[in-house]
This record gives sequence, structure tokens and C-alpha cells, in this order.
Amino acid sequence: MEKKDKIILGIDPGTVIMGYSLLSVKGNTMKMLEMDVVKLNGKKDMFERLGVINEVIQELIDKYNPTEMAIEAPFFGKNVQSMLKLGRAQGVAIAVAMMNKITVAEYAPKKIKQSITGNGNAKKEQVWKILNNIMPLSHTLKYYDASDALAVAVAHHFSNQGIKKHLPTTSKPNKVKSKSSWESFVKQNPSRIKG
Repeated sequence: MEKKDKIILGIDPGTVIMGYSLLSVKGNTMKMLEMDVVKLNGKKDMFERLGVINEVIQELIDKYNPTEMAIEAPFFGKNVQSMLKLGRAQGVAIAVAMMNKITVAEYAPKKIKQSITGNGNAKKEQVWKILNNIMPLSHTLKYYDASDALAVAVAHHFSNQGIKKHLPTTSKPNKVKSKSSWESFVKQNPSRIKG
């Protein structure tokens, strides 16, 4: 079966710093086309910052014509106001993609780290190091928001390839652990079993 070429727009949403990346996938070869951050002035009006997010994502879509967008889900913290602002930024990014008929997938931060490193609690430095092993990156990293955006794009590609199956965070995983679920896991992931 021939694998379709695609370009994935990865987004790490934020209202002060938003990370983005463009990942080209041809067959089994991944290549980072662009990776950077948009620094938004925290002193400016929230709606003005959302407008900048809208413009930047539209410019990236116009320039690269991505086929898919992968976005990191907000991390649930204690500060409700921060969560609301982050949700707005994420909503604007998703809306721009939907207006351009681009499919969108959302991934929890732990799922992204698990997909890239095998450890859902990995540090950002570890994720960046593994990304450098997965594909050639000659990029000098200034902000981990940019590498987070690349990580979500790579995790999305992996999930579509069946390497590691991750569901968007909109579905709740079944918490029941049974013998049959472990047997199923072993059958689906023979490369992850040591021994």
C-alpha cells in the first residue's frame, strides 16, 4: 500500500508564546520544514493577541498548504484564568484550520511525550534530543514551545502510521485493567516487550 505524502502543521498553543512547526512526510521519511515561535506581547489586549494567532496560522497555511494539523491540548493547571486564555488560543488555531478544510487532531502532553520518548513524564530536553535522533535537525532551539509543536506533529504522524496508537484527548481511555487488556497490549506491541 502506497503511503500518501502529507504536511502536518504542529501547534503548541499559547497567548504569550505559541510554538509552531511544519513537518513534511514522504513515505517513511520525515523532514522539518519550519519550526519557530510567535512571541505575543502580554501587555496587549487579549483579543489583539488572538488576532495575531489567527493571522500567523493563516499565513503558514497559505505558505505550506498543510494536509493536517496536530495541536497540543491545554495542560490542566490550577489557574483558571490561564486555562481560559489558553483555550481561546487553541480555539482560534483550530478554527483557522477548520475554515481551511484541514483535519485537526488534539493530543495530551503526556501522550505526545509517550509517543516520542516512550515516557509520558519525559522532560522537554529529552523530547528534543529524541526528535534530533528521529530526523536531521540543524535548528538551534531557543524555545521549547517550538520543539513541543514539532513533537505534536511527529506524534500525530506516528499515531496515523500505527506505530503507537493514540486517541485524541476528546476520548476517555478505559481505566479497567484486566488480563485480557495486557494480552491485547502484548499482541499489538511486540517490539516493546523485552526479554
